[in-house]
Amino acid sequence: MSFILAIDQGTTSARALVYDAALNVLASAQEELPQIYPADGWVEHDAEVIWSLVQSTVKSALDKAGKTPSDIAAIGITNQRETVVLWDRETGKPVGHAIVWQDRRTAETCRKLKADGAEPMVQEQTGLLLDPYFSGSKLAWMLDQDRGLRTRASKGELAFGTIDSFLIYRLTGGKRHVTDASNACRTLLFDIGTQDWSDDLLKLFNIPSALLPEVLDCADDFGTTDPSVFGASVPILGCAGDQHAATIGQACFAPGMVKATYGTGLFAVLNTGSERIQSKNRLLTTLAYRLDGKPTYALEGSVFIAGAAVQWLRDGLKLIESAPQVNDLANRGVRGAITLVPAFVGLGAPYWDPDARGAIYGITRDTGPEDFAHAVLESVAFQTRDLLDAMARDWPEGERSVLRVDGGMTQSDLTLQLLADILDAPVERPNDLETTVKGAAYLAGLKAGLCPDLETFASTWQKDAEFTPHLDEETRQFHMDRWHDAVKRTLTTT
Repeated sequence: MSFILAIDQGTTSARALVYDAALNVLASAQEELPQIYPADGWVEHDAEVIWSLVQSTVKSALDKAGKTPSDIAAIGITNQRETVVLWDRETGKPVGHAIVWQDRRTAETCRKLKADGAEPMVQEQTGLLLDPYFSGSKLAWMLDQDRGLRTRASKGELAFGTIDSFLIYRLTGGKRHVTDASNACRTLLFDIGTQDWSDDLLKLFNIPSALLPEVLDCADDFGTTDPSVFGASVPILGCAGDQHAATIGQACFAPGMVKATYGTGLFAVLNTGSERIQSKNRLLTTLAYRLDGKPTYALEGSVFIAGAAVQWLRDGLKLIESAPQVNDLANRGVRGAITLVPAFVGLGAPYWDPDARGAIYGITRDTGPEDFAHAVLESVAFQTRDLLDAMARDWPEGERSVLRVDGGMTQSDLTLQLLADILDAPVERPNDLETTVKGAAYLAGLKAGLCPDLETFASTWQKDAEFTPHLDEETRQFHMDRWHDAVKRTLTTT
């Protein structure tokens, strides 16, 4: 029993990886998760499909590794954050579709709460802003749509959770209704100061406390799998939301270290240690992770569309047949030919405009597919620069020296060169791009006693490539001005 199973349930796929004790990958399996779009700005998942995909990918990964569940010492879970599931405690079955973090249906609710003056209290307790991105307003919407659900919730017949909590409930046969602090802190219901659910926030959103899971550390005892699931009882010992798991996988344990993950969206996290920084620049104050009951805080910038814009080129515009083809196409484009603001589901940090929609500026008769591809990759660099500039204003003592990156988009050398050029700072890509799921595996291995302490783990981090800036300052500023002008034209709020 010296192997670790890591489950990575993301926005667009479910994956399972088998690791040895040195965190070398022995095998992996992945299946795509269908997206459901019931209306403009609405995004849903079928949580029962998620559960099925998790089971099948785990079985496939174990088979490929030549291992059985009895060989697994611990399971670690990482997941898409903020996505809301409501399920029947008796059956474990969802009572409706999961509402995904990208969903904008509660924008009006959030606007009303802001107008009523609720945001300062929300920000003080949670470190977050009133935005439909987070779980609280989504859960309230679910309960408000069906009076029967609210009645059942008050009676304790239903359970709420983010994806991690739902999976653990099903994995343990309904024996454990728990979550970890990193997922709890993204719900708009959790006080990151007291490290507990907030009565004030539950009252604000009219949510019964009977719905809520117990909050544990990121490396903790989350229960054991029911033998009927995989054929053996396996302890679940690690859990973290995807961006927190990536922070751990990138070994960003020292205050001042920054990582950025480029998947469906873009998420930059700055470790601020034991110091909780209240952002004045529309960033989020959040937990980086919590271990042994001790919270480590962070500033986070959340952008909703990064890799999803490449998917749009593929699935929407049909300009490419597969995501990697974007590089060859973009290489033929002209820097600055057009400017894309990818506000397909609104704009996240530091603008927070849920009603903004995607816009393209500068189209001429000469504009071609290659210019669209280049503008998509360039938009990722611009959005990252906005986040890091805001972080520097919030925490001036932090020094922007190097950025560690991970996620599917970082396989693109062109993307990372554009990023270094716009940031005017080196960008480091690790040997292991699967830092999110590696973080989950490390947490489980740490609790199981298979993996070393944080300092020793950090010493194993290795760089695959470093990208350094090539633009002069005048040219860089010209392109940033172009970007900011496009954003200004796109915003629906001032």
